[in-house]
Amino acid sequence: MPSFAKPRVYFSRCLGFEACRWNGVTITSEVAEQLKKHVEAVHDCPEAGIGLGIPRKPVRVVLDESKENYLLFQPETGLFFTDEMEAYIREVLDGLGEVDGFLLKGRSPTCGLRDVNIYHGAKKTGVRGKASGLLGRMVLERYPHLPAEDEGRLTNFQLRDRFFTRIFTLAEMRRVASSATMAKLVKFHAKHKLLLMAAHQTEMRRMGKLVANHDKLPVAEVMSQYQAALQHALAAAVRRPAVINVLLHAFGYFKKVLTAREKARFLDMLEEYREGSTPLVAINSVLESWIERTDDAYLRQQSFFAPYPKALRDLTDTGKGRDY
Repeated sequence: MPSFAKPRVYFSRCLGFEACRWNGVTITSEVAEQLKKHVEAVHDCPEAGIGLGIPRKPVRVVLDESKENYLLFQPETGLFFTDEMEAYIREVLDGLGEVDGFLLKGRSPTCGLRDVNIYHGAKKTGVRGKASGLLGRMVLERYPHLPAEDEGRLTNFQLRDRFFTRIFTLAEMRRVASSATMAKLVKFHAKHKLLLMAAHQTEMRRMGKLVANHDKLPVAEVMSQYQAALQHALAAAVRRPAVINVLLHAFGYFKKVLTAREKARFLDMLEEYREGSTPLVAINSVLESWIERTDDAYLRQQSFFAPYPKALRDLTDTGKGRDY
């Protein structure tokens, strides 16, 4: 069984930690409940943090009169809390330390990352459009290469798989960086070779050169550059042709032991994956069975096949957010 570094993840506190929503309830999220068993959880509620109370009158995001700035407004009291909230969020993020990702409450006027209602103004009730909440916006600006998702989108397997893959890979890289040992970085790069090939081949090749360290850079500098390159590589959109290239690469290790029928069926599955009718997990299951059959040492170590704990692979997929 592979061992995993424990990611440090920032959660919205209402996602199962405390009944701190505006109406005094806790949000039930199976993803959050399962994930927090495997991570170091940091959680906060910005609205409670600035003293709005639990329960409290709801707040919303509105445009100011110049149509340039988003403001946090409480319709029932007519009060604005923008300055207090922004100062509070800056203080929290400044003291957060190293973190591998964010799991925030969707559509929240503070925590939401995308589908937050933006109202025309304090005196108007119409919704102008969608954007980020105040915390969500600052997170995306300050941590552009770290994974940040809301609990609703993570009911979709593809989005959840990518989020989990990123936070566990980044957490392991932090552990390697803290060791300041080039041998451990070499081992990390070898273990994640196929995962990086699927994510971003250009960055993978650059990271390989960093690991080789022909320029004899100090270990700390190599670690810093490699960590930044890893964040950038994992933030890239997953492209199906790149994944197929990795699957064919792995398939090549078995050509001498497979029957003609097995080879043909696997290539048919690849075509079905290309068309979107067969999920990646089905193809990986076939490859994993062949790894067990042949006990191939190189493929057995590859994180591509098990990038995070197996318990997190058993959550139900609702299909929500599949187009993202």
